[in-house]
Amino acid sequence: MSLLEVKSLGKQYDDQPLLTDINFALDKGEILCLLGPSGSGKTTLLRILSGLELPDRGEIFFAGNNLAGIAPHKRQFGMMFQDYALFPHKNIAENVCFGLEMQNWSKDKQQQRVTEMLSLVGLQGFEQRRLDTLSGGERQRVALARSLAPQPQLLLLDEPLGSLDRTLRDHLAGEIRAILKSQGVTAVFVTHDQSEAFTVADQIAILHQGRMEQLAPPEDLYRRPANAAVARFLGFQNIIDITDPTVIADGLKIPLNLLQGGHKKLLIRPEAASIITNNEKIAPNTSVHGIITKRIFQGQLFQLTVKTGQLLLSFSLPIDPSPPAVGGEITLQLNPAAIVPLNGEVQ
Repeated sequence: MSLLEVKSLGKQYDDQPLLTDINFALDKGEILCLLGPSGSGKTTLLRILSGLELPDRGEIFFAGNNLAGIAPHKRQFGMMFQDYALFPHKNIAENVCFGLEMQNWSKDKQQQRVTEMLSLVGLQGFEQRRLDTLSGGERQRVALARSLAPQPQLLLLDEPLGSLDRTLRDHLAGEIRAILKSQGVTAVFVTHDQSEAFTVADQIAILHQGRMEQLAPPEDLYRRPANAAVARFLGFQNIIDITDPTVIADGLKIPLNLLQGGHKKLLIRPEAASIITNNEKIAPNTSVHGIITKRIFQGQLFQLTVKTGQLLLSFSLPIDPSPPAVGGEITLQLNPAAIVPLNGEVQ
């Protein structure tokens, strides 16, 4: 049986739906990321799980027990926020101790747990430090230590890395996953950053306008977006309407089984293409020929935009062989495994 089960959850505000028919299950020790743009319902769902807001319909079960009517402080869930929510007048040890004091841990056990948690987050010896002497990344580590110290049954994290710069976010995202996994913590992690979600999650739920568009492991989500709305949110640009015969230009060759599968749209992922050299043969029905309109060198790869007919297609190519300059013609082989049928209209 799953540890956390959410069934047909719905929430409205001023007669407008914030969440509609949300369903998912989470096993013990699993990390779920709620991923979506601002206003998609991520934080509302997290607040309902915590008990800070009530749903208008649906049920939440934790360890087989219905959470309806159970106050937030009785759920024994931990919370971690973007703004840290630390106490500036307390030192690091006192901040980490806060939840332990609320649970009436003995002084000896408090001290032992604080030492253990600070070691876990890489802040050994910081017990007596003041908050104003710490960097943003160090404060976020303190917040994580404080959230984990009382051994919560479920940890809820609301954009915990949102206030940090890109490099630090990328670094801490991997550390947070490693720490949660080492402790066997079950967690729900809210973010609008797909890179962060891919790094942290076992499962990712894409929320769009209050609906759960797709729930999948990170690799499955990337390889097979469920529809055009998910693909667009993940940053994919090559979404082709195959119902318009003028769109499929002579320069774009797509396998017939994909064109005749009953789908209205196709996604060509950016890593689908490779350059055809003079001594290579082009595989039938899996290529694109066109004019290069943009060529950006990014160190490990080239970002290339190719115009074929009325289409502008974007690809990420290895640096060798080097593609022609802007204005040059190019023929690219396409990997059929990176051409994905999509459902739904482009959002």
